[in-house]
Amino acid sequence: MLLRFLEALGSYVLRRLESLGGVVLLYASIFRQLRGGLRWRSIIHQMSHLGVDSLNIVMLTLLFTGVVITLQTAAKFIEFGAQGTIGGVVAIAIGRELGPVLVGVVCAGRVGAAITAEIATMKVTEQIDALRVMAVSPESYLIVPRMLACMLVVPVLTVFGDVVGVAGGWATAVYYSGISSYTFMNGLHMFTEVFDLTGGMIKAIFFGNAIAVLGCHYGLTCPAGAEGVGKATTKTVVTSIIVIFILNAVLTFILF
Repeated sequence: MLLRFLEALGSYVLRRLESLGGVVLLYASIFRQLRGGLRWRSIIHQMSHLGVDSLNIVMLTLLFTGVVITLQTAAKFIEFGAQGTIGGVVAIAIGRELGPVLVGVVCAGRVGAAITAEIATMKVTEQIDALRVMAVSPESYLIVPRMLACMLVVPVLTVFGDVVGVAGGWATAVYYSGISSYTFMNGLHMFTEVFDLTGGMIKAIFFGNAIAVLGCHYGLTCPAGAEGVGKATTKTVVTSIIVIFILNAVLTFILF
C-alpha cells in the first residue's frame, strides 16, 4: 500500500516537473524569437481578438464587484461614522487587488481557453508541422504575437474595469446608501494614490504573460484527438487561475 502511494506521488511530481520544464524551455525559445523582428500586424489582430472581445464581460464583472463591495461595507462604515473613507476603500480594493485579479481570471477563462483551443486544433490538424516544414518558427508566428498582445490588453482591460468598478461603487453609495457624491469622491481623492492604479496594471502585465504562455504551452503539448483539445483547454484555465493567485500574492509583497 505504501509502495503504491509513493509510486503515485513520484509519478505526479515527475509530471509536474516535466510540465514546468516545458514552460521554461518555451520561455527560452520565446526570448530567442524576440531578438528578431516582431509581427506587428499579427499582434494588433490578436489584441483585437483577445482584448476587445473581452471588454464587455470584464466591465460587467467589475461593475457588479464595485456594487457588492459598497453594499457590504457602506452600512458598517456609516454606523461607525467613517463614511468619508468609503470612496478610498472601494478604489484601493479594486485598483490594487480585485481589478487585476478578476480581469486575470476572466481572461484565463476566455482568452486562455481560446488560445489553447486554436493552437491545439492547429497541432491536431498538423498545421504546426506544416509551419516547421516551411521553415517558419511556430514560436515567432503563433506564440510571440499572442503573448505580447495579452501583456498589452490585460492592463488596458484592468483600467477599464477599475473605472467601471469605482463608478458602480459610487452609484451604489449615492443612490442606495445615502452617501453624498462629494463625500465619496473626497474619500477617493484623500486615500488613493496613482500607484494604486499603476500597481494593479503591473500585476496585470504578469497575469497576461502567464495566461498567454500557459495557453500556448498546453496547446502545443495537447494529446491527439478532440478529447485532447478539451483536456488541454481545461488544464490551461485551471493552471492559469492558480498561477494568477500565486503571482498576485508575490507581487503584492513586492509592490505594496
